[in-house]
Amino acid sequence: MILLNVEELLKRKGKTKTWLCDQMDISHYNLNKAIHGNTKAISFKYLEGFCKYLECSFDELITFVDNDEDYKVS
Repeated sequence: MILLNVEELLKRKGKTKTWLCDQMDISHYNLNKAIHGNTKAISFKYLEGFCKYLECSFDELITFVDNDEDYKVS
């Protein structure tokens, strides 16, 4: 499973999901789907936007988890 570390990166920057949605012109619904792994695909446009606005590398944005049981949404 591939996970996006968006919430952690937002905390580090002191920003909110609302701020990120405004910057990227993405809905809260679609952002939450991406963050919580409830989507089958994500466009390069969004990956680029996450890296740009969160000022992070692709490696910081993405985490690979071998088993869905290893990931617990908090």
